[in-house]
Amino acid sequence: MRQSQLFTPTLKEIPNEAQIPSHQLMLRAGLIRPLAAGIYSFLPLGLRVKQKVEQIIREEMNAIGGQEFLLPALNPKSIWEETGRVEAMGDVMFHIKNREELVLAPTHEEIITFHARQHIKSYRDLPQIWYQIQTKFRNEPRPKSGVLRGRQFTMKDAYSMDSTTEGLDESYDKHESAYRKIYTRSGLNFFVVGASSGAMGGSASQEFMTESPFGEDTCAVCENCGYAANIEVATSGIKAVGKSDTNGEMEKFETPGTRTIDDLINKFGIDEERCAKSVMYIIDSKPVLILMRGNDELNEEKLTNALKATSIRPAESSELSQYSGAEPGSVGPVNLADKNVRIIADDLLKGAGGMVSGANHTGFHFKNIDLQRDTDVTEFFDLRTVLAGEPCPKCSTPLRVVNAIEVGHIFKLGTKYSKALNATFLNAEGEEHPIIMGSYGIGVERIMACFIEQNHDEKGIQWSAALAPFQVHLLGLGLKKSENVRNTCEKIHDELTALKIEVLYDDRDEMPGMKFNDADLLGFPLQIIVGDKNLSNGNIELKFRKSGERTIIPAENLLKTVQEFLQNA
Repeated sequence: MRQSQLFTPTLKEIPNEAQIPSHQLMLRAGLIRPLAAGIYSFLPLGLRVKQKVEQIIREEMNAIGGQEFLLPALNPKSIWEETGRVEAMGDVMFHIKNREELVLAPTHEEIITFHARQHIKSYRDLPQIWYQIQTKFRNEPRPKSGVLRGRQFTMKDAYSMDSTTEGLDESYDKHESAYRKIYTRSGLNFFVVGASSGAMGGSASQEFMTESPFGEDTCAVCENCGYAANIEVATSGIKAVGKSDTNGEMEKFETPGTRTIDDLINKFGIDEERCAKSVMYIIDSKPVLILMRGNDELNEEKLTNALKATSIRPAESSELSQYSGAEPGSVGPVNLADKNVRIIADDLLKGAGGMVSGANHTGFHFKNIDLQRDTDVTEFFDLRTVLAGEPCPKCSTPLRVVNAIEVGHIFKLGTKYSKALNATFLNAEGEEHPIIMGSYGIGVERIMACFIEQNHDEKGIQWSAALAPFQVHLLGLGLKKSENVRNTCEKIHDELTALKIEVLYDDRDEMPGMKFNDADLLGFPLQIIVGDKNLSNGNIELKFRKSGERTIIPAENLLKTVQEFLQNA
């Protein structure tokens, strides 16, 4: 391919709207162009990378028995109403009202289950792995970070269907293995974390993450044993509070102007871990008091999952007063049973005694609270947010807490969707059962962006041979002046093309500096630089983009050198 014929609108300056490296470089290198907030057009170079990612995905999905579909992005709203996800999706789902009510699919669990209901009738029809690579639509309220958070994007979504839970386990493991191969082949440094299933439902899920300071997810990671979990499910080896040495009778004491745990610590010398912070939430329209140790942060995702809640929010000041009789800072777990307030606590407070908490009387607290003796707490859950430096729950090594970008997510859905849509099969005994399902997603553009986040320098992108738009960038210097350079470049271009090596020939009439800058910005793995000075000595210069190393080789060794480099790249 000749660069003079290729649409490559590179930019010298960083666009103002681009805040992270991948967004900046995808714009500057001419991979994408914005159309509207969260909506991007892919230009020729960007599309080539996208197609390479998709091909890697196809090869690994086919290797585990996946069969490719293409499902409509435009769906009847009625199918989504059968699972209740129209309401669950809320404003994230795009709605279209014309002759009938339609939605733009943000994912395809409902549609794949609809087709399974049509055609799968017997256990003999199972297992199945169906997948597609399709455009998705989500009405992100704040699209940002380029293609990492957009309103229109490409997803590989796969769905497994089995007749037994053991079959689901096998399908799930196949996808986990395929995902590891996909990200490895794509050149990503990634890790796998346990995660919440969230609105997707199901019994288990894992996320595939790349560490990034710009990531919107937070993960706890152990460098020693490999433990890793999204912060919404992460745990640590922090020990439970337990009883105090002096576990006397509960006693009320005055605490004027005390509204926070730090106030209790600083004004009254109370040990932080002996403070039981009381937080009230309205969960599915009912008041719930949550007890946390000291300044531990309540994790709302854990709370939602623990109580299987559909709606949660912190109680307002007026509601605190209504249910406890006290202002914020003086709310506690004692004598709330007659107020019909459910009381739960974090696992670290199981069996705790000698605690201090609000007395439900403004300006007063209780000390020496024994949760078993003095309160109606009967339920304990893991509700706290893990902090950096806490011991790993497996090996006690201090945990790192890092920002990360999710590039894939796999779920054991179970029968949530098959029950809702009545997708059933007959087992060997002729009994009817719902199909047991899994769901597996990969963000195609996210792989591209995350690769760039991990592989760039101040000059531009540093592509691998697997994802690069072209494997080789051929730079002809002084083409107008030198017939020898022109002829040599044409010969190299044709020979590399004949060998099925992807080469972009910069045949433009530009100064060498501009060609070098553009070549580094575009970032193909190998640059072949042909100039009169080296050529007069029978030599050609090579530059390896990742390392920046340059070398001069005899022209007759070029093809062999290029082939060896690409085989090992």
